[in-house]
Amino acid sequence: MATWGNMNLQDANSPLMEQLIFFHDHALMILLMITVLVSYIMISLTSNKFINRNLLEGQTIEFIWTALPAVTLIFIALPSLHLLYLIDEINNPELTLKTIGHQWYWSYEYSDFNNVEFDSYMKPTNELSMGEFRLLEVDNRVVLPMNIQIRVLVTAADVLHSWAVPALGIKIDAIPGRLNQGSFKINRPGLMYGQCSEICGANHSFMPIVIESVPINNFIKWLNSN
Repeated sequence: MATWGNMNLQDANSPLMEQLIFFHDHALMILLMITVLVSYIMISLTSNKFINRNLLEGQTIEFIWTALPAVTLIFIALPSLHLLYLIDEINNPELTLKTIGHQWYWSYEYSDFNNVEFDSYMKPTNELSMGEFRLLEVDNRVVLPMNIQIRVLVTAADVLHSWAVPALGIKIDAIPGRLNQGSFKINRPGLMYGQCSEICGANHSFMPIVIESVPINNFIKWLNSN
């Protein structure tokens, strides 16, 4: 069971990731139906003894096996394009987080507030507390409020990085000299883990991301304590 659990997508914690999972299941069902149909046709062709040497063409069947894949592609393309539009849309963000990739750690700035910025390094194994994950825990977590539209601006200070949090359905390239942006809304409180998804050097695998989602009152208290 643990093996099957590792093959699944992470539990969604944003409307965007929920839609991505729905599309994933939709596409898999279409692929499953195609696989079953093709397998049935192949087995039936190899197991029967019918033959017609005078059959040179069949325009009807040729039209069918051309039209059906085209219709199938439409059923995949339409929800895919809709989802791409949703990913690119920025809907009146109430909070902006700026993320800067370094070799090999992340820096964060809360652009709507004065002097709220910090660096986030991976915790060494000998400093981990009970229940923390090796190679995924950081010394400074990104604290964000739930049920609020959040815009994230991503850039890099040195080489290419990629800020990715699977539970939120977000992955943004960090490019030196360029600001890329994304948007998400967190559904519920909890911890979400991510990592740099760009091969950025020797310590590429040691720059994790931890987002802590909290109610808005707790977020305000956290801001005041910083």
